[in-house]
Amino acid sequence: MAVPVLSPVEDAFRRLFKLYRRKQPLAELSGVLDFNRLEVNGSIAKVHPAKLNQSSVSDQDTQSAGLQPISKWKAYGLEGYPGFVFISNPFLPGCQHHWVKQCLKLYPQKPNICNLDMHMTSEETSDLWGKSREQLRHKGSRKRESRSLLEKLRWVTLGYHYNWDTKRYSSDHRSPFPTDLAALSEHVAAACGFSNFKAEAGILNYYHFDSSLGIHVDESELDLSQPLLSFSFGHSSIFLLGGLKREETPLPMFMHSGDIMVMSGISRLLHHAVPRIVPCPEGMALPYCLTLSVSEDFPIGSSIIDPCSEVDWETCVAYLHDSRINMTVRQVLGAGQTFPTQPNQETCTWKGCEGSPQQDSEGTGKRLKVTDSS
Repeated sequence: MAVPVLSPVEDAFRRLFKLYRRKQPLAELSGVLDFNRLEVNGSIAKVHPAKLNQSSVSDQDTQSAGLQPISKWKAYGLEGYPGFVFISNPFLPGCQHHWVKQCLKLYPQKPNICNLDMHMTSEETSDLWGKSREQLRHKGSRKRESRSLLEKLRWVTLGYHYNWDTKRYSSDHRSPFPTDLAALSEHVAAACGFSNFKAEAGILNYYHFDSSLGIHVDESELDLSQPLLSFSFGHSSIFLLGGLKREETPLPMFMHSGDIMVMSGISRLLHHAVPRIVPCPEGMALPYCLTLSVSEDFPIGSSIIDPCSEVDWETCVAYLHDSRINMTVRQVLGAGQTFPTQPNQETCTWKGCEGSPQQDSEGTGKRLKVTDSS
């Protein structure tokens, strides 16, 4: 494998980010840790079983959120990364469909905020799903076709809305956090030992095959003692987990559909990035887990999982053909905490407010938006 020539200022993280980001020649992926194939590549890192609190959430409550009983979860930790937990797809068959649909159909709706608000009116962004559905379902029928609004979606913020300009949250810029996502997140956090976790803010990132997320640290929340949760759906990605400094070489790992990452303690402040989205093997349109249906005995009436109709799932499948969705959830304030007063701080109006520095092939900034290569 060819090693790129380093400039004097090129740190170890940037070097690996560029290696996996480049298009030609594609980087060799045999050095990427795959938690589903530890018998093959487990020597890449020192992986150990992660201890979960199996009594923290009842089997009934996990099932209600579309999850297997905690006793059946495959959870791992990494030596040298205290506080990092990787949970390999704990979702029940067919239950990922609900979260994909929510991220495309419900969560982008107002009063939540998305990247399209920066250059479109509220009327134009009022129903991205409805305005994109037919276009997505007939995707590929013409040689030249414009992208649907959903395909132009890059991020959505939930709860306390992250301000890409100031890199802060504020008490007066908040909308109700989705109750279903809050329940899912709080169950996962409790299983990892954080029974008091409150889902207060979320950032949804929408990736395509040419998308990436640059090198950053999630440190804007006032309470960093609570974990950062990350849920992935759709095509796989390469995730780089680094250290407290960018000079430390990051560990590359796959995140597959349904996988969950929990970052707490020291790992909460580690640099990380997503340099590449990886298509399914040839002959597969979607990951196998997304082709499964909800079991007939699933308790629909007592669950937060809303059955995804065949028509809705057809739209989701068309979107996921070349895409990945990631949900990150975090607690912003600790018990008794309030936002500091900042009388001299300018307030971003969001309309026409371009936000944080855009990441490039090298990755810059504290927290970045998903962007596509030009």
